[in-house]
Amino acid sequence: MKAFDFFCGAGGLTRGLLDAGIEVVAGFDCDERCRYTYEHNNPGVRFVEADIRKININDLMTKGRMRKYNNVLFAGCAPCQPFSSQRKGNERRHDATLLGEFGRLVEAALPGYVLIENVPGIARVHGFSTFRRFLRMLEANDYLFVYDILDAKRYGIPQNRRRLVLLASRHLRPSLPEPKYGTPLRPFRTVRQAISHFPAISAGECHPDIPNHVAASISELNLERLRHTPHDGGDRRSWPKRLRLECHKGNYEGHTDVYGRMYWDRPAPALTGRCHSISNGRYGHPEQDRAISLREAAAIQSFPDGYEFFGSNKYVALQIGNAVPVRLAEHLGRHILQLENSRTMSEVHSMICV
Repeated sequence: MKAFDFFCGAGGLTRGLLDAGIEVVAGFDCDERCRYTYEHNNPGVRFVEADIRKININDLMTKGRMRKYNNVLFAGCAPCQPFSSQRKGNERRHDATLLGEFGRLVEAALPGYVLIENVPGIARVHGFSTFRRFLRMLEANDYLFVYDILDAKRYGIPQNRRRLVLLASRHLRPSLPEPKYGTPLRPFRTVRQAISHFPAISAGECHPDIPNHVAASISELNLERLRHTPHDGGDRRSWPKRLRLECHKGNYEGHTDVYGRMYWDRPAPALTGRCHSISNGRYGHPEQDRAISLREAAAIQSFPDGYEFFGSNKYVALQIGNAVPVRLAEHLGRHILQLENSRTMSEVHSMICV
């Protein structure tokens, strides 16, 4: 099976599909800065800088060197900011239209399989929303589909990361993969399992031999705050009063994850594009006085340790936080292949019987 990865970013979805045995023909993204990270780690897969609003079926024919898409997967993990619970303000962003543009390409090519991944909020928008319009487009073009909220920790990713996943097919009634983790025999993977093998570094330090094992610099005041934050899951409630932020003074007990440390033996909180900063969530290292490094963040997103990211530290954090976890993508890819193989075997059996 072949696939196109739209909104490919740094290549988390592409890497997982490749590991599952799916041939990714090309990754499309409007951000040229992703190119080197994407192509360096996924040799043989072409990165195409393109705005999806300007891509048409002829472009796909040229880039993919194919005219029929019956056995092709279109994967579209559009930017999720317009539907995210962390979005600030009520302004309408042009990103909200990108799922509709992806749907336009699906309708033009009619691939055998369609996969989308996004934040759960995309399905909670009232009215004739982008997501509902996408579903109606699928129905109008004879697709059967299923969607649900999947938690990445149930598929071996050491992170609480809930995402809406939709799988559609013109060949069969699809299903989503069953959870693999979260039982006494197969407990959730933890932060300790993901990052404890990386050597210690200090805030602001870059390890000389391990790519991306670099921790953000921290002010002396925030460093003192971290030193007063208990190891293994501590938070700002343990700080002396003189270290408290103005917005946290009094009896305010909300947002205790900010400046907090991760727990060693639990899955990490959901990573964002600011996962290298202690002021943006519970992104403190469980025991070292720093935020998790970019390499550790990548490991929590289930990227292989050899997957190297390029760009400024701020941009690398964005690449990592926005990615589809690699192992989740691999589970989805393997499941799609199983569905397709079952369909093929059923057709062969029917022909033999006739």
